[in-house]
Amino acid sequence: MNDLKNNVLKKKMAFNHRLDIFALFLPEIRELLLQKDYSSLKELLKKIHSIDIAEGFKHLKDNEKIIIFKLLSIRKTIEVFEDLPYLEQQFLLNNLDNQEVAQVLNEMSPDERVKLFKELPPKAVKKLWSLLRKEEAEDVRKLLTYKEGTAGSIMTTEFVELKKDMTARKAILTLQENQRSGQTKTIYSVYVTDEEHRLIGGLSLQTLITAPPDILIKEIMSDVNLIKIDVDMEIQEVGKWFRKYDLLDAPVVDKENRLLGIITIDDVMDIMEEKTTREFYELGKMVGKEIRYSEVKTFDLVKRRAGWLVLLLILDFLTGTILKTFEHALGTVVALTFFIPMLLDTGGNASTQTATTIIRSFATGDITWRNIWKVAKMELFASLFMGIIVGTVAFLRAITLQTDFVLALVVGLTMTFIILLAIATGFFLPVITKKIGLDPATLVGPLATSIVDIVGLIIYFKIAQIFLPILRH
Repeated sequence: MNDLKNNVLKKKMAFNHRLDIFALFLPEIRELLLQKDYSSLKELLKKIHSIDIAEGFKHLKDNEKIIIFKLLSIRKTIEVFEDLPYLEQQFLLNNLDNQEVAQVLNEMSPDERVKLFKELPPKAVKKLWSLLRKEEAEDVRKLLTYKEGTAGSIMTTEFVELKKDMTARKAILTLQENQRSGQTKTIYSVYVTDEEHRLIGGLSLQTLITAPPDILIKEIMSDVNLIKIDVDMEIQEVGKWFRKYDLLDAPVVDKENRLLGIITIDDVMDIMEEKTTREFYELGKMVGKEIRYSEVKTFDLVKRRAGWLVLLLILDFLTGTILKTFEHALGTVVALTFFIPMLLDTGGNASTQTATTIIRSFATGDITWRNIWKVAKMELFASLFMGIIVGTVAFLRAITLQTDFVLALVVGLTMTFIILLAIATGFFLPVITKKIGLDPATLVGPLATSIVDIVGLIIYFKIAQIFLPILRH
């Protein structure tokens, strides 16, 4: 057992050097499980961070998951459950008794609880309603009424309201009382309301604990009109506010300025990460949630990818038609085919580069409809310079490979025009889709590449036809 404890200490020292922390403890955990030494295992689990335990669930067998989860302290149980993937949460809900499930559900943060209820099938949700305390059930119903994708859908109702005539000492005691009762889990700022729960001010926790004990809250609170968030504000706009004002949290209010909840920075980061993941998948035409290979099935991968690949393949049939149309040129100068992959691949890269930058700039607010033409001019001049540079490199490559100046000139000119086309496509495709109210991320990437392939081939063979009489000799 001493050797086991020494190993635990060594593993603990490795915390900052390895990513999968839980895997380091897995041999000791399995040994303690085998020995049924649950007391020592409980002590060991105290030394592992909640997030690492949640991430490590994928290493455990089903019976091990249940035992370990039941050995956690109440607070850690909630923290681990909230960090688990949905399928793991569902597994625990199906394998714990009603009393254990009720404890987890009632102690979860409101926003995480609502997120879980949205994920679960209706039959499972109906069963869980009966396990919720009356106030928690009412809170869930209220939060579920807010439109998905708005501030109301991600806010938490766990917050403390202070009154302006409180002293700093009284305010701190109020916070301590709420913290002990579990009504608040994360406190960065506190907010001041009137008797009608209307927001009138706020102050940071640092300001409160450094204030003289007998000073009134109204004397140290700040105006929060600039940073309050409307409950119907879109999440994308919420992210911009947090970035602009460097916020850790922000109050959420209704049209009457009543304080409804708060949004914390971790809520925003989670949502923005999900949005970024979704947009990257849409660049590859894969709609849906994040793919986790520990959970996904083979058929799910096929379902997510195959349809769009077939659709884009049909679109790319046009390239075959174009090659057939210019069969005479290809037959006359076979060397023209050598450079097709280089031309089209470079064009596809240029369009994707530009489109990704434009989409991100729309998302961050760097591009607006006010400065769109300024950005367009910048991209136009940049495309001219890049076209000349890349076209020159393509010319040198062609003349090195074929030692034919005219053929190299055709390749160089085509590359220049394809770069111009690719950057224009990568810029205007997101702008147009944004203007007509569609999500730009759903149309760029493969579609832009297909456009560049088709038009790029036409440009290549049209230029080749002009020089064909010289190329024959």
